[in-house]
Amino acid sequence: MLVKMEDRLDPDAVIEEFEALSRDAGRVQKETLKKILEENGETEYLLKWGLDGKTDPDSFKSCVPLVTHEDFEPYIQRIAHGENSPILTGKPITTISLSSGTSQGKPKFVPFNDELLENTMQIYKTSFSFRNREYPIGNGKALQFIYGSRQFKTKGGLAAGTATTNVYSDEKFKTTMRAMQTSCSSPDEVIFSTNCEESLYCHLLCGLIFRDQVQVVSSTFAHGIVHAFRTFEGKWEDLVSDIRRGELCSQIKTPSLRTAMSKVLNPDPGLANMIYNKCLGLSNWYGVIQELFPNTKYIYGIMTGSMEPYLKKLRHYAGNLPLLSADYGASEGWIGANVNPKLPPEFATFAVLPNIGYFEFIPLKEDSNVERQPIGLTEVKIGKEYEIVVTNFAGLYRYRLGDVVKVKGFHNSTPELQFICRGNLLLTINIDKNTEKDLQLAVEAAARLLEEEKVEVVDFTSGIDSSTEPAHYVIYWEISGEASDELLKECCNCLDKSFVDAGYASSRKLSTIGALELRILKKGTFHKILDHFVELGAAVSQFKTPRCVGTKNHTVLQILRNNVVKNYFSSAF
Repeated sequence: MLVKMEDRLDPDAVIEEFEALSRDAGRVQKETLKKILEENGETEYLLKWGLDGKTDPDSFKSCVPLVTHEDFEPYIQRIAHGENSPILTGKPITTISLSSGTSQGKPKFVPFNDELLENTMQIYKTSFSFRNREYPIGNGKALQFIYGSRQFKTKGGLAAGTATTNVYSDEKFKTTMRAMQTSCSSPDEVIFSTNCEESLYCHLLCGLIFRDQVQVVSSTFAHGIVHAFRTFEGKWEDLVSDIRRGELCSQIKTPSLRTAMSKVLNPDPGLANMIYNKCLGLSNWYGVIQELFPNTKYIYGIMTGSMEPYLKKLRHYAGNLPLLSADYGASEGWIGANVNPKLPPEFATFAVLPNIGYFEFIPLKEDSNVERQPIGLTEVKIGKEYEIVVTNFAGLYRYRLGDVVKVKGFHNSTPELQFICRGNLLLTINIDKNTEKDLQLAVEAAARLLEEEKVEVVDFTSGIDSSTEPAHYVIYWEISGEASDELLKECCNCLDKSFVDAGYASSRKLSTIGALELRILKKGTFHKILDHFVELGAAVSQFKTPRCVGTKNHTVLQILRNNVVKNYFSSAF
């Protein structure tokens, strides 16, 4: 049950409730599963597996199989097409969430309902309460780089949009933000504009207008904040001019944005001069966030997993401001809240809320001949890695999320998880197995070589080129400036040597995997990829650069191939 909330959130009461839940996580998990099965026991999906009204974990696990999204897709499609019978949930599903689509090349459809919205608000309030204990904020605003995607109707008339859009468009989101004293500095027209570039410009402008009130700078993902301030580097003089004149620049064409911004924009030469002088006084934009928004307490967003490569640039923009990693979840639902906000993002952990779903954990293979049986939330072991299985209130049962996590400790009796990687994101040709984390570490090692020429990796991805014999890894880099051929060849060799997986190293030595190839991309290539996913229905704030582009991801592969300006082959082996 959520803590009652009037005008302001009572963080102490929220923390007290979380402590009670986490002290008896095993019992809460059983009750949560029982509630899910009682509410949905008469659905077509659960009847199919012969539970016959049983709601205990053992019966559930023995009757209902482990599944992936592919198994649920036919059921979700029927719901999206308007079938009214109880297919996955007892209560009708009225909204569909779209995943970002960056992993598989197209968005997945996932059921969304009021229970998932309530879970979202519970997660937000829980992590805020722990954050506020360490970094208290007064009544101010948040410069939130958040964007709604285009919502549309499915064939059956259900509202469909990204998970973030479904949350941002609900009145409960605004009520919760007000209660947490962090209302968005931008009006709704900016958040829900269909023109993302214009929207970002207006977010920046609103932030500058309310600069003294801004206490938090955030986005769904760290990439969103880095992208915003990279854009600011090129647009700051236009923004200053708008503030000086009290009029939005002519580049912003959308009528709803122009109308909304006219209500907050007044001529303010004094503010314009201050911002102008502060920008001129910065050294390579170091500490720009701290300088422009002096009352900011911290930077907030998801900073783990595929967001870690952006942390160096984010720290550059943030100056001395702390970076706090937001909570752990997916389009399918939430897992845990960050209740240790002082931990650096690289070490962030997430305490599982035992009442927002039923969770199982598949131990990662140590012996490939041993069948891995999922275990319960309170049975996991510190230091071990697991794949997460989710059962939620929106019709997903024993759903393999595909995420790999490590148990770092316990908060009372609920585990604190560290996100490791997406389990299905592998570079592999034969016996080699490299994860997203392995790729990230290799790129970080090679990118350090660029620092001597004051060049940085703006973004990166990878793939396998099977058109050669033998096949080989391809790493794509977009870099911030010019680097010599000699240095880029050195980077290419470093990348090749930095994949320390034994299967990869031995395959390279035996020439059963070809020389790694580094392809340098035109500036703006990753922006084209972002635009592609936005056209598919993704929200800018939900975008994650795909770290491994397979052959099924035709359009992204084509964008990458069409924008290569140089390429290098490793001579490391």
